[in-house]
Formats: sequence, C-alpha cells, structure tokens
Amino acid sequence: MAKAPPEPPAFLTDLLAARSPSGAEAEAQAVYDRHVGPAADTMEKDALGNRIATLNPEGDPVLMLSGHMDELGLIITYINKDGFLYFDAIGGHDRIMIPGRRVLIQTAEGQVRGVTGKRAIHLMSPEDRKKIPEIHEMWIDIGAGSRKEAEKRVSIGDVATYDMGFEMISGTVATARAFDNKIGAYVVGETLIRLAAGKRRPAARVVSVATSQEEIGVRGATVAGYGVNPHLAIAVDVGHATDHPDCDARKYGETKLGGGPILCRGPNINPFIHERLLACARKAKIPLQHEADPRPTPTDARAIQMARSGVATGLLSVPLRYMHTPSELADLRDIENTVRLLVEFARSLQAGEYGHW
Repeated sequence: MAKAPPEPPAFLTDLLAARSPSGAEAEAQAVYDRHVGPAADTMEKDALGNRIATLNPEGDPVLMLSGHMDELGLIITYINKDGFLYFDAIGGHDRIMIPGRRVLIQTAEGQVRGVTGKRAIHLMSPEDRKKIPEIHEMWIDIGAGSRKEAEKRVSIGDVATYDMGFEMISGTVATARAFDNKIGAYVVGETLIRLAAGKRRPAARVVSVATSQEEIGVRGATVAGYGVNPHLAIAVDVGHATDHPDCDARKYGETKLGGGPILCRGPNINPFIHERLLACARKAKIPLQHEADPRPTPTDARAIQMARSGVATGLLSVPLRYMHTPSELADLRDIENTVRLLVEFARSLQAGEYGHW
C-alpha cells in the first residue's frame, strides 16, 4: 500500500487559500491574525497593511523575521461596451501564462468568477502565433453581455487571482498558486508560535512580520523595518530550485527541492547572521543549500538592511520550482526545516548581540 502523503500545516494551507494580491492583502491578514495572534504578546498593524507580531517585548536584541504575504494578481482597469474586462498586472507576470486561466475577482459583493481570454490560435496568422500577447490584448470574460451588466458585478480597481489551489503531488512535494510567498509568511509566523510554546523564552525580542506589497517593490518591508527598528533581521522568501531541465547551473547556481533552505551570502547579508545560521544548522543537523548574490537581493532583505541607521540582515529562501506561475512546486520538508532553523537561531541569541562588525 502506498504511503499516505504528510498532512500539510493548516496555517500554511489557510494562507494559500487566501487571495492577497499586493495592496489587497485582507484575506491573508485575517489568516495571520487568527493563527499567530494567540501566541504573540502584542499584535499590531500599520498603514501599509503589515501584520506585526511580537514575542518577549522587553527582550534584547530585537530580531525581526520578515515574510511577505502578498502575491501576484490582476487589477481591472477598463470594461468595454460588450462587458469584457481589461486588466493590468500586479507584480511580475510571465505573460505566456495568463490566457485561458480561471480567475476569481474580489468585489464589494463577493467573488466573481471569470476566464482570461485572447484570440484563439485558429484565428491567428502564422506570425501572430509566434508572439506572446501584450497585456492589452487579453481580457477577462465573466459571461456578461454588456458594460452595464458587467458593472453590476465588477468595478474598476477590483483585483483578481488565478483560481488554483493547494494540492499534494508526490510524497512531500506539493503545488499551489502562491507559495511565493505564503511560505515566508507561514515560516515567520510559525517560528513565533513555536518559540512562544517553548519551555523557555528566547533572550531576544522576536518580531514576526507578514509584510505587504513585496511584489511591487518591497514596500511593506520598507516601513516595517523602520517601525520595528530591529538590531537583527532575517527575511524569508522563496528561491529558485535549479534542478529542472533548461536551467544552467553556471548561471543560476545549484539548488534543489528537498535539499533544505537556501542560505544567501553577499553584500546584502550580514556576516554575523550568516555564520550564526551556519552554526545553528550544524547543531540541529538541518540540511542547508547555498547561493551568492553580488547585489541587493530582490527580497525584503534589501529594504530592511537599509532601515534607519542599518540593520544586520540575513536571507533564507525555500527552494521553489516554476516561480510566478499558477502552479509553483515546493517540498514541505524544506519549509519545516526553515522553521526549525529560525527557532534555533532565535534561541541562540544573547543580549548585546547586534551583528556589528
């Protein structure tokens, strides 16, 4: 008999079920509040929609853990006379992935179902078939017969996400629409939950932040880094697993699903944090993979490092295949090992350790 797949954490699957394009994170906020709030000593929100959970508010040093809860989406910009909805992209979409998808539109009256459309291949010239459609050459069809009918159900500025849910694929490997970066929000929240449940609290004040608007410019992390004012910070995001066809390790490095969290090194990374994470992984026998980035990383770490007078910052990434597509692939073992490593790191900190070098 085949072995049953592992039970995924409810906190993670609830986040993945939430629809939260950048600037419209309300569903993910509610999930984070529900799961993390009871474990935190204080729970705050801010003007950009960040969720800021604090454990041990008198502790030293101040450690900020950051994982963004926003995802890619579409925003309605125009409704034509026949009731078709035109849109712009929220975040970095691969346009080849957009047509022919079922979508859910968030409106004031609830969800509206639709399908992304474009001209069928039969109606294209040989030259057109070679082209990737521009955003304005695609639309959302909600089955309306006119602009008036469509406007009764949808408004300009409503947002949409792909109608794709979480599913176990094989063993510990799963697929979902928005592993990028509900994984990170889950990891930082779950770390606080486990620290709160431990027999002894860490010396550090631990602030786990589910950040907003990362996909359009690390905007939530920019203000959260200023507001929290941490000594130390670790951003948790997804990173490219390069263990699939057509991915040159000479260009992109070598990382794989199931190989453990990816530890980054480079100018964006504080050496104290890098070395301490290495030591904690060895102590706890947690597998690690490694990447190097010669510039500010395209993650929350970029913004947090430069907050106020500077923050000692690290970056852990969970390996992911097919990033920014409707069906991303991750291994639950890598997610769990990232939580374990952050718990170990937080417990290792002593008063006065600020990462200055």
